[in-house]
Amino acid sequence: MMAGQATFPPPFKTLFSKEQLHTRLAELGAEITKDYQDVGEDLVLIGVLKGSVIFMSDLCRHINLPLSMDFMGIASYGDGTKSSGVVQITSDLSKPIAGKHVLIVEDIIDTGLTAHYLFDNLKTRLPASLKMCSLLHKPDRTEVETPINYLGFSVPNNFVVGYGLDIAQKYRNLDFIGYVEE
Repeated sequence: MMAGQATFPPPFKTLFSKEQLHTRLAELGAEITKDYQDVGEDLVLIGVLKGSVIFMSDLCRHINLPLSMDFMGIASYGDGTKSSGVVQITSDLSKPIAGKHVLIVEDIIDTGLTAHYLFDNLKTRLPASLKMCSLLHKPDRTEVETPINYLGFSVPNNFVVGYGLDIAQKYRNLDFIGYVEE
């Protein structure tokens, strides 16, 4: 290895292992299946790009129901490690959700500003129901309360990375969730 060359992955501290993630996803999938078993084929998972892709891909395989999936691109971080507070829709849904049971799938709810904006935006589209599922939540950073109906884990106020979460668009492919030591 050449001097100054980075190793992969960088030395992140592990917060949740691959095994812990998959165990919790199975539990969430069973809970969602139970709660939505009577809605028929009207369950739509909406993944918030890009961070939720890995989480949603694994979660949907634990939901034993017919469902459809769609995605929205939302940006508030850019390439930084702190939310700008400005929410931007970078790509919208491909199909209407009126009359459908919608489950928003987020990677992390930090300040709650983005999740709150998204929730309010989707409510105007007249879904039959609207709920939130988030892999992670940072309660210490909450500025706007957003109901989280299905939560993977609460986390401390560290910058987390892996399993879809990134630093400047990198490290999403780690199979664990780690954190950056300040």
